[in-house]
Amino acid sequence: MAEQSPVAYTGPQRVFSGVQPSGSLHLGNYLGALVKFVAMQDQMPCIFCVVDLHAITVPQDPKLLAAQTREIAAAYIASGIDPKKSIIFAQSSVLAHAELGWIFNCVARMGWVERMTQFKDKSSGKDAENISVGLFDYPVLQAADILAYKATHVPVGEDQKQHLELSRDIAGKFNRDFNAPGFFPLPEPMYQGPGARIMSLKDGSKKMSKSDPSDASRINLLDSADDIAKKIKRATSDSEPLPSEVKGLEGRNEAANLVGIYSVLAGKAEADVLAEFGGKGFGVFKPALADLAVAKLGPVADTMRRLMADPAEVDAILRDGGERANAIAQPVMEDVRRVVGFWRS
Repeated sequence: MAEQSPVAYTGPQRVFSGVQPSGSLHLGNYLGALVKFVAMQDQMPCIFCVVDLHAITVPQDPKLLAAQTREIAAAYIASGIDPKKSIIFAQSSVLAHAELGWIFNCVARMGWVERMTQFKDKSSGKDAENISVGLFDYPVLQAADILAYKATHVPVGEDQKQHLELSRDIAGKFNRDFNAPGFFPLPEPMYQGPGARIMSLKDGSKKMSKSDPSDASRINLLDSADDIAKKIKRATSDSEPLPSEVKGLEGRNEAANLVGIYSVLAGKAEADVLAEFGGKGFGVFKPALADLAVAKLGPVADTMRRLMADPAEVDAILRDGGERANAIAQPVMEDVRRVVGFWRS
């Protein structure tokens, strides 16, 4: 864990988070991240990035990348993020990310990055010589993403805790190495609570993922009402009726996942969901869940389709967001260059 700086950071509080433009967003992204981002807007200033620099750590089709970036921005807006209240922008439009990323490469230690378990998971069983340096170095760029804005809070799930800890380590070491106590904050995690981990519809032991080869394993934000209903109907479950108490879901991964999805979509505690459906089979519960999912996701999909059909509106929001993000990052980078000792005319 990063050591605390001798002098604590005293700047403004700010949230930073980002989503990759690779593959369609799904229910897990929506419940685990996007709806939480919407609530954060009322807590402190927020910066929400489409992290296209991170996307190219693995091969991308250049003809699709810009359109995928717009799709993520459209999902932000359709989910309720207000581009006048929060900043929505594309990572590559602010050069500070790449510049600070290089400086942090010279602060971070190889041993720290080698311990990142997510890289080990992504590279397991693959030819190491064909894996990009960027994929290995990904969490250092994440630190630059956060600290280019001196963000103090970062929403994290289980799989990102270690990366945020690295960001804290890098911030602390920079402050010490350059005798700049309190220059960078040590960003704090914002744990996302209910809905942070939505599981596959086909296997309740695996996280819902856009990389799963089976489209039936997830509900995509752009799925039609019919697609949503079919996927929920065919979701893996068991032959037992739902229990009347939460403890009765132990050992029933698929049942627990479906109840959890209903709980978050409805804004109810799982205990209340089971009070309503306890003793009933999935023949009753799944149609109710499908109706709820369609009601909640339908307006999001409609707004996304409208925005994607007229990219000029999204482009204007991204352009404005990039300018506002750059206005925050530029003074930070001027101070970084001075602290590091770079020549300035």
